[in-house]
Amino acid sequence: MKIIFAGTPHFAASALAALLKEHQVAAVLTQPDRPSGRGMQLTPSPVKQLALQYGLVVLQPTTLKTEEAQHAIAVLDADVMVVAAYGLILPKAVLQLPRYGCLNIHASLLPRWRGAAPIPRAILAGDSETGITIMQMDEGLDTGDILLRRACTIAPDDTAQTLHDRLAGIGADCILEALRLLQESGLAGMSPTGGNSQNRLTPVKQDNEAACYAAKLLKSEAQIDWRQDARQIERAVRAFNPFPVCHADFNGVTIKIWQAALQESAQGEAGRILAADKQGITVACGKGALRLEVLQRPGGKAQPAVQFLQAVPVKVGDNFSVS
Repeated sequence: MKIIFAGTPHFAASALAALLKEHQVAAVLTQPDRPSGRGMQLTPSPVKQLALQYGLVVLQPTTLKTEEAQHAIAVLDADVMVVAAYGLILPKAVLQLPRYGCLNIHASLLPRWRGAAPIPRAILAGDSETGITIMQMDEGLDTGDILLRRACTIAPDDTAQTLHDRLAGIGADCILEALRLLQESGLAGMSPTGGNSQNRLTPVKQDNEAACYAAKLLKSEAQIDWRQDARQIERAVRAFNPFPVCHADFNGVTIKIWQAALQESAQGEAGRILAADKQGITVACGKGALRLEVLQRPGGKAQPAVQFLQAVPVKVGDNFSVS
């Protein structure tokens, strides 16, 4: 099939790499280069870097609402546009340009977790599973018909990074399957009765009442409030790894927390250090306690607690700031 691919981060690059093995990618849409690194040099997105390796046409409009951008897409005469974490709104005019419309690879089991940050929000909420949804895009925010879904268990030790990597692979497999079914049947031949029959994609309407919104992550959310339940804080540590990374103030210094473990039987005043040894730094929470196992000082690297304690004087009875 002749495909236009629209995506920006590593999650999208995994799908593009899979598509390149089986389909003709006429062009790639991705976000404009952004400043990155200590030198804040303009850096191409992971999708652009991969596209350039394969000599693909790369388009980087700041909006798809202009006639110029829409014309550039129209002349490609694509069968379908595949969208994965692109970052720009697709107006109705663009959604209607490809022969079979636009298919989105979304990292949740829609209608749960529509929006920008479905992976960390699922971990933060304590969900036991998530997955990939291939959706026929419409003008709403992740509101289009569901074409295909694949579930994925969220492990107790999953971080946003490990879950992201697993879902990226599942997403790549799912879009290949969806396009295979599309080739064999065509969207015009899809059954309206629901359920996937052999060699057929079946659009299923979303239950809007069951939908919830995965808001973009804010750095302020990663500030630990030790008055919370230890279980909720532990989820936050995993959900905000690798961004924005949970942090807490200790003696006026902001410490990042990369890994922690529940100590539910331990009790104490919220923020009070109950133990500090090679296993970690145990801090009392509103309910239970949390053992901090991998920490990072300002200007330093993330390191196991045993190394952290060699550089930072921490003793039992000390306190992290409560909020």
